Amino acid sequence: MRILGVDPGAVRFGLAVSDELGLTAQGLPTWVSRGRSADLAHVRALVQEWGVGEVVVGLPRNMDGTLGPQAEAARELARQLRETLGLPVTLWDERLTTQAATRVLTEAGLSRRRRRGRVDAVAAALILQGYLDRTRASRKQEAE
Repeated sequence: MRILGVDPGAVRFGLAVSDELGLTAQGLPTWVSRGRSADLAHVRALVQEWGVGEVVVGLPRNMDGTLGPQAEAARELARQLRETLGLPVTLWDERLTTQAATRVLTEAGLSRRRRRGRVDAVAAALILQGYLDRTRASRKQEAE
C-alpha cells in the first residue's frame, strides 16, 4: 500500500508518494491550488492512480511546538480529505521541511527560479519520509 504525502500551502500543494513497501518517498509534480473542490478532486485522482491507502498531511508548527498560523487550514484539509477519500489521514509535524528542501535543492545546484517550482514537492517528500521512518521504527520496536 502506498502513502500520499501532502505539504499544503495557500497557493501550492507539495505532493509525494511512497513506494509500495513504505520505505521511500518520491516527490510528485506540485499542484497549484484551483479551489478546494478541484484540489480534493486532484488528490482523489492521485489516490486512485497510485493505489494510495493512507494520506499524511504536513502540520505547520512553530519551533516551540505550538501550532503555526496555517495549522487550522491544514487540519481542515485533513478533515476534508478524510471525508472525501474515506482513508486514514494523519497530520505530521512539518517543522523546517521547507528550509531543508530549499537547502537540498541549493546544494544540488538549482537556480532560485528552478528551486521555486520544486521546493514544495521536496518538502512533501521530506514530510512523508519522516512519517515512513518513524512508522518503521515504531513497528521494529514493537516487534522486539
